[in-house]
Amino acid sequence: MTRTALLVTRSDDNQSVALVTAALEARGARAFRLDTDRFPTEVQLALHQPRGRSILRTAAGELVLGEVDAVWYRRAAIGAGLPEDMDRQLRDAAVKESRATLLGMLEALGCFVMDRVSTVRAAEHKPRQLELACELGLDVPRTLTTNDPDAVRAFWSACGGRVVVKALSSFAIHDPDGREQVVFTTQLAAEDLAHLDQLALAPMTFQEHLAKAIELRVTLIGERVFAAAVNSQALERSRVDWRKAGGELIGAWTPHALPAEVAARLLQLAARLGLSYGAADIVVTPDGRHVFLEINPAGEWFWLDDVFGPRALSTAIADTLLGARR
Repeated sequence: MTRTALLVTRSDDNQSVALVTAALEARGARAFRLDTDRFPTEVQLALHQPRGRSILRTAAGELVLGEVDAVWYRRAAIGAGLPEDMDRQLRDAAVKESRATLLGMLEALGCFVMDRVSTVRAAEHKPRQLELACELGLDVPRTLTTNDPDAVRAFWSACGGRVVVKALSSFAIHDPDGREQVVFTTQLAAEDLAHLDQLALAPMTFQEHLAKAIELRVTLIGERVFAAAVNSQALERSRVDWRKAGGELIGAWTPHALPAEVAARLLQLAARLGLSYGAADIVVTPDGRHVFLEINPAGEWFWLDDVFGPRALSTAIADTLLGARR
């Protein structure tokens, strides 16, 4: 009997979904793509409860939810296709109801889900990640999240003036022309200390600026660990945040022999967070410390798919969804 995987994403997603679709189909499985931004305007859902025959219908076909064997939750933009000229209050209500409907449907499915939305949301909290990582024996950097200027000044002194500023949440700023300006991790300069009164508008996260030999993206898929390394110090723009030169570094990633105890602790961390998938960021210092920064429950991986062999990561995701490697 053909196994079915529901792939939850958005229509403007990158090639990750196509890569996993190909891996699933190569194993004889059916991959059904749900572009969440097309709900409710183009995608139809009939959710019959309790235990009724529920149907999800897209332009590509129809899916009986009771026949779904696994779900890959990757991205969501529910209600994004609703008309922008709707009354603002009505549009907000429509988005809220659409989210409650679709996310409720996903939570109600009794099959394997990588990972449930509720689990992803809980796992995203960076302070929780750092506490758990420390508890499990991972090396973590000194970190301060605050809106107290005096606390920042004391932290600056304790770190010898080597401090970076980062965001706890993911967001982007758009310029007047609508171009997205990603908010990267940046170094806190001495002159910035004169403007800490702006913390009254929003807290920020400050972290000791680590010396870097290389940086790692460690992708955890089921019980498998794929560690890739990049020399972020090779380019000026990528020294504080490698994502600033992500395109230039895309071909520079290589496999990294992660110490066994670090790999084991990362898997323990994912388990404590309830994750079957995670993308962890680690700094390797010149003296060999592997310092954990964070784990992204739905972090990107597509540019690393061939680093460990042809289509290694998309294959591992497909195998995990089909139960071959969990």
